[in-house]
Amino acid sequence: MMLILKGVLKEELENSKRRYSVFREAFDKLPVGVLVKKKVSGRDYYYLMFREGKKVKFIYKGKNVSQEEIQKYADAKKMRSKYRSFLIDLKKEISFLKKALNGRAMRSVS
Repeated sequence: MMLILKGVLKEELENSKRRYSVFREAFDKLPVGVLVKKKVSGRDYYYLMFREGKKVKFIYKGKNVSQEEIQKYADAKKMRSKYRSFLIDLKKEISFLKKALNGRAMRSVS
């Protein structure tokens, strides 16, 4: 019985690791940063805002940015948030499964 349970846990661990790598790859393919609109002297200017380490950087994109580009960055922002949530959950799941395989999970749950 214990061997079957360990086999199931190992299989689930491998599935979780595989899903983690798929989500991580998709996360890394998303465009970096967020498109922000700043109003200077009554005119709109677009900048790409992103983090580089602890610093926040801005790259000037122009006065006129296409609606498609604005939508692309808005969609990327939503997907980044979704993927980040999935990755956090999968990390917790992987950690739990590793502990369960080592026999420590049951003690930490109670």
